Amino acid sequence: MSKKLVAYFSASGVTEAVAKNLAQAAEADLYKIQPAIPYTAADLDWMNKKSRSSLEMNDPSSRPEIMKEDMDAGSYDVIFLGFPVWWYVAPTIINTFLESYDFAGKTVIPFATSGSSGVENCEKKLRQQYPSINWKPGKLLNGAPTKEALAAWVNTLE
Repeated sequence: MSKKLVAYFSASGVTEAVAKNLAQAAEADLYKIQPAIPYTAADLDWMNKKSRSSLEMNDPSSRPEIMKEDMDAGSYDVIFLGFPVWWYVAPTIINTFLESYDFAGKTVIPFATSGSSGVENCEKKLRQQYPSINWKPGKLLNGAPTKEALAAWVNTLE
C-alpha cells in the first residue's frame, strides 16, 4: 500500500476545502503550502497589473518564499498537488514547493480549482519544468466535490 500526501496551496480557501476532502477520501496526509508572506485581497487582484500575483505570474523566475516545514518527501509514494489556476498555469509558489523537496521519481497527480481554466496547460508546463517527476493526469475539482466523488476518482488511479 502506497503512502499518500495531499499538498496544496490555497489563496482564498476554495482549494483548501477540496484538499481536505481529498486527503480524507485518499486516506492521505495533508500538507499546506504556505507563503511566508500571506496573500491579501489586493495581492490577488488579477486585474491590477502591479498586484503581487500579477508580478509573480509575469516573471517565470519568481519563487515566492514558503514557510518550509519538516516534511519527509521521501516517505511518500504518491503526492496529490493542489492549487488554484492562475493565468492558465500553476501559481509560481508551486514551483517553490517542488524545488524545496526532492520529488524525483515520485508519482505526482495535480488537481486544481479554477473559475474558468482547465488543468491541462498546468500539467503540460509542470511536466516540462520537472521531467524527473512521474506526472499522472490531473483533474479540475470545482464545485466542492463530495468525498464519495473524490474517493471514486482516487480509485481510478490505483
